[in-house]
Amino acid sequence: MPLHVPPAPAPALNSIRTALGSPTAARTPVLGSLDGPFELELPLPVHVLDDITAADGPPRARLTGWRFLIRDGDRTAASAEAMLAADGWVFSHFSEGPYVASAEQALRQAESLPSVYQPRLLSIPELYMLTLWLRGDPAADPAEGHLAAADLLVPLTPAPPGIAAHRPHRAADLLPVLTLRLTPTPTPLLGSSA
Repeated sequence: MPLHVPPAPAPALNSIRTALGSPTAARTPVLGSLDGPFELELPLPVHVLDDITAADGPPRARLTGWRFLIRDGDRTAASAEAMLAADGWVFSHFSEGPYVASAEQALRQAESLPSVYQPRLLSIPELYMLTLWLRGDPAADPAEGHLAAADLLVPLTPAPPGIAAHRPHRAADLLPVLTLRLTPTPTPLLGSSA
């Protein structure tokens, strides 16, 4: 089934177009070696899940940016991100490396799933983890951060040790595993019997 990719805010897209055309914007080595023209595609809202161990209800994520894949001809060269600042959407950075290729691979895999999803990126900084978040409600507002139990999370490469990259997991199944990893194990006090 095709993915329902939400449109990015025009100011976010424009900030990246401006940065791509700017001779002073810090480009990645790959982007610096290419002349373009570049195409921006697959805008994905980027959400951050700050505290997955909080016990005050279902986890919520906050929208922090929009990430676009940058294509040069028939290949993906890098990604670009716009972030939400106090005065609106501004260019944040270009990037390349394993997350770019991994996101592209995960999106291709998601297109073969039997249901329609809204793709997003979900960052879990506590684990240095980035996932493709497949929101089960394709018409949801891309800015809302409700993580439903049936939503799918696809860890991107590199995933934390013991978490398989590119394997879809229901949020209800993966989040408890991640929470367990972040919950400290109590250390017995010296002289106490265990």
